Amino acid sequence: MVAATGEQYLLEGGGYRAVVTEGGAVLRSLEYAGRPLVDGFAEAEIPRGCRGQLLIPWPNRIRDGAYTFDGVDQQLPLTEPARRNASHGLVRWSPWNLEEHTDHSVVLTHRLMAQYGYPWTLDLHAVYDVSADGLTVTLSATNLSPQRAPYAVGAHPYLLVGDAGIDGLELTLPAATRLLVDDRQLPMGREPVDGTDYDFRMPRPIRDTVFDHGFTDLTKDPAGGVTVSLRDPATGHGVALWGDHHVSWLQVFSQDDGTATARRAIAVEPMTAPADAFNSGDDLHVLAPAGDDGDTLSVAWGLRALE
Repeated sequence: MVAATGEQYLLEGGGYRAVVTEGGAVLRSLEYAGRPLVDGFAEAEIPRGCRGQLLIPWPNRIRDGAYTFDGVDQQLPLTEPARRNASHGLVRWSPWNLEEHTDHSVVLTHRLMAQYGYPWTLDLHAVYDVSADGLTVTLSATNLSPQRAPYAVGAHPYLLVGDAGIDGLELTLPAATRLLVDDRQLPMGREPVDGTDYDFRMPRPIRDTVFDHGFTDLTKDPAGGVTVSLRDPATGHGVALWGDHHVSWLQVFSQDDGTATARRAIAVEPMTAPADAFNSGDDLHVLAPAGDDGDTLSVAWGLRALE
């Protein structure tokens, strides 16, 4: 028998234990000292709610699955038919090939072939590594096509602290601007978080705040990185998510969906671009033609325990 997500790759090091899957190169689980840091899924399950998936070559949504790039109209399949959107890229359910697996790391590769709606071929690499510093994920894309290629990347972990849900947890979200969206979760403007329920630049309890928004104008560290933290004030335990200088957006989702996992964990998605970037061009990367400078982009993000 084969697990729903194919081969399972165990990583251990520095007190951390992670499982990454062949199907989608998904982060299925992550623990520190036996304490879960993400709300994952069982080996026999598929990753409901995009749990742990990689969002390539775009995160979030493309309006009507349609866009124009370099003067050519493109039409993608509508993978979110209820909202008439193309959602979260093209590789979430694809098998990834094993390049290397050690006790503490795994390297997976996937060749995204040119297709209707995205007529460029990309070589993708995903490197997962655990150490005393936590989990580091490095995602690289190389354009193999003779034409320029639009590109953005994201990931979809659900941060978990304890088993009491997120309402009593303290969130630190260093973002000054929230993306406003319509009922299709497509951009319709931006607003400063100042004076709103979405200003978490200083740590405070989530309480009943409902999240399903992109955030930008991030406060960066001297290296250009950003860090989000989620902590239980009673125990001091928590989890931090960080992204490198390419991470310009954070999508935050509190799972107010009426399911059994509603508000149990909170998705914090590091992204290089917001929803519908293939149409707006906002923070969209353009990979140079194969062999030219700029034909590769590498983005790093990770998770670590807070104590």
